[in-house]
Amino acid sequence: MLISRPIYLRNTQHSVKREPHKRRRSKKIIVGVIAFLLSLGFFVGVSGVVIASYFIWKASQDLPSHENLAKYEPPVMTRIHANNGSLIAEYAKERRIFTPINSVPQLVVGAFLSAEDKNFFSHTGLDYRGIIIALYKHLIMRQRLVGASTITQQVAKNFLLSNERSFRRKLKEAILALRIEQTFKKEKILELYLNEIYLGNGSYGIAAAALNYFNKELKDLTIEEAAYLAVLPKAPSKYHPIRHKKRATARRNWILGEMAENGHITFKKAEEARQKSIVVNFRPFGTHNFTAEYFSEQVRRTMLKTKLATEDGDVLIDRDKLYGGGLSVRTTLDPYLQQHARKALLDGLIKFDRSKGWRGAVKRIDATLDWGEELAKSAMPADFAPWRLGVVIRVYPKKITVGLRPDINQDRLALKTRNTVEIQLADMLWAGKFNGTDKPKGEPPRKTSEIVSVGDVIYLAPKKKGKRTVAWQLMQIPEVGGGMAVMDPHTGRVLAVVGGFSFSISQFDRSVQARRQPGSAFKPLVYAAAIDNGYKSTSIVLDAPIEVDQGPDKDVWRPENYDKNQSYGPSTLRLGIEKSRNQMTVRLAQDIGMPLIKEYAINKFGVYANLLPVLSMSLGAGETTLMRMVAAYAILANGGRKVEPTLIDRIQDRWGRTVWRHDKRKCAKCDALVWQNQPEPDVLDDRVQIIDPHTAYQITSMLQGVVERGTASKIRTIIKNMPLAGKTGTTNDSKDIWFVGYSPNLVAGVYVGYDAPKPMGKFATGGQIAAPIFANFMKMALAGKQPAPFNIPPGIKLIMVDRMTGLRAVSGKTDTIEEAFKSNEEPDEPNSFLGYQSADGVYGSVQQNVSSGRGNVY
Repeated sequence: MLISRPIYLRNTQHSVKREPHKRRRSKKIIVGVIAFLLSLGFFVGVSGVVIASYFIWKASQDLPSHENLAKYEPPVMTRIHANNGSLIAEYAKERRIFTPINSVPQLVVGAFLSAEDKNFFSHTGLDYRGIIIALYKHLIMRQRLVGASTITQQVAKNFLLSNERSFRRKLKEAILALRIEQTFKKEKILELYLNEIYLGNGSYGIAAAALNYFNKELKDLTIEEAAYLAVLPKAPSKYHPIRHKKRATARRNWILGEMAENGHITFKKAEEARQKSIVVNFRPFGTHNFTAEYFSEQVRRTMLKTKLATEDGDVLIDRDKLYGGGLSVRTTLDPYLQQHARKALLDGLIKFDRSKGWRGAVKRIDATLDWGEELAKSAMPADFAPWRLGVVIRVYPKKITVGLRPDINQDRLALKTRNTVEIQLADMLWAGKFNGTDKPKGEPPRKTSEIVSVGDVIYLAPKKKGKRTVAWQLMQIPEVGGGMAVMDPHTGRVLAVVGGFSFSISQFDRSVQARRQPGSAFKPLVYAAAIDNGYKSTSIVLDAPIEVDQGPDKDVWRPENYDKNQSYGPSTLRLGIEKSRNQMTVRLAQDIGMPLIKEYAINKFGVYANLLPVLSMSLGAGETTLMRMVAAYAILANGGRKVEPTLIDRIQDRWGRTVWRHDKRKCAKCDALVWQNQPEPDVLDDRVQIIDPHTAYQITSMLQGVVERGTASKIRTIIKNMPLAGKTGTTNDSKDIWFVGYSPNLVAGVYVGYDAPKPMGKFATGGQIAAPIFANFMKMALAGKQPAPFNIPPGIKLIMVDRMTGLRAVSGKTDTIEEAFKSNEEPDEPNSFLGYQSADGVYGSVQQNVSSGRGNVY
């Protein structure tokens, strides 16, 4: 025992001595590990910083310049307005209405901030917390890289980057967002965002979306409507207001709650808005006035195809400028006159078409099942209103029952409601059998089964008495075409254009694009050339058969009057134009010479671009357009001054600067801020005088005779007392029918004919078909206006003459008229007419002061 104790003590002492040494070793190890970890962390951190810096540097190398946002002009739709400012059409690749941020209601701003970036005004461009969460979900949970994008980042992506889903694109987006925040104010960034985003339904930007979804301006949106628009940036198709209404409502209600939480609205208003359903009022695209579709389309073509000249050069409008330049185009269209022009022309086309009979049903369907579903598949053009499409479901001897095509809802689905109406046989009596475009129709039907049968799809329209529908009548789309154009004769401003029965059926504009023979409507220009060069309205020309040698290997041309077997002997120019005598016109043209007529037709009146100098052209055998003819008659109406037809008054760019205007005249005193009893400013009349104003009035006086006593006398059965002048035109076989006429301040032209020229029938003439259309238009256009006489230029003498002979009237003579003479003219003496030969073989005296042509008499 004594031996072991020291050993124990020795061992104990040894242990105690070694314990501090162990602790020191452990500390060294721990310190080493920590140092290693710190070194490793530092290395990793530095490496990460270096790698991150490399990636940031690399991503920054090909970044677009964010400074381009300062001069960015988003594509904005061009808007076409009538002369009273009303919207008639819009053209755009992206339907956008740019709205400055100071014009955006706070309610709308609050809705979008609550939905997309509630901390927008406090962050520096990035949502760091959101970025960490998004990276964690992407790298650890392997989810798609989404979310965490601020409004600034969305601006960077939408304006400067692509929609590629990648880490590289997100990194570029973050860098640009920081740069954008340093360069632009928050308000500018928000303005760019709200005007650029796509919100579905063809809407780019919030202003367009408000119009397209609710047909409202931004300032008129309700709380729930503003909240719904804020739903759409996520996925417009996913939150469609009709197809996905439940999902859209849930998202909208969440946004309403966020708006209340963020203080943009009260909790009470949020709760009230949640209770309301999403109700949209989709705004139609395209032309907003279906009566003006031809007009707006011609404006579009004019802007794309025409160099609009300014003092600084030509304004060239390409497709990008038209569809994205945000132009505001103020046109010359008068909506009031446009409506009346369309009604007058369509009524005339329908009336003529009915005179040819019933061509049959549109098609046939099975009317024994749910005819509504089947009928709804048939398209109904918008510009047919108030016509309806229907299917015959019952046929009685004296009436039929017709099922109306169901209305289509905003989701393009047919409604379940089925409506029927009746058509009486009395409203179908016009529907005799169609026998041909130039043949009379068959006998009126005696029972309805002779016209239709069950399953026939037909058009019908209400017969109105005031605002009340009193009956329904059978309709059919006219096969014949036509056009109408209305112009201010003093300025050339085109006030109305109707290019056919329906723009939906055919976009071909028969008033501007159709090139047809004007026939006798061209004669006033021949007579103007004659009167401008020595003839008088009382000059006598022989109306008798005439033969014209057309050259080797060609038949002799023998022009005939409309009444082919009748000639009327010596007649005044007035009588010749009132009765539209062809043989007189040819003699007159032969005397003054076709080169002179060509000069007037091309260079003065602008009716033709080119004209063969052959005598048949004096009868209107050349081809021209209705618009050219209306412009020519405007010269006669305004006293002989040249006017350029225009459909556009001015064009403004997106900033409101006028870049083109039709009237180039300067008026320094027209912009006075206040009236201080100063006289009205004088504006220079720079119109070129192309014919003698006395000549223009003399032709006008003669054309008044056409309306009062001549081929257009039917006008006076429709509109009385108003001073009107004009001329009919009917070509061979009645393939083209015209009337162009005017009041002192309004010119209108009408053309009727089949698109593929073919005879319209023996009794289809300008006086019977086109002139009544003109008269009906003028009756509506001039309603409520006091009659105003045509302006008589100084120097005109009014002398009573014999209407038939043109000689000075003698006492007791009854058939006289007041004729207009120039200051150096007097009524003719007996035996003073072209083509007269006395019994002894001596020709009568020739006209004085007539320029040389083919000769004086022959």
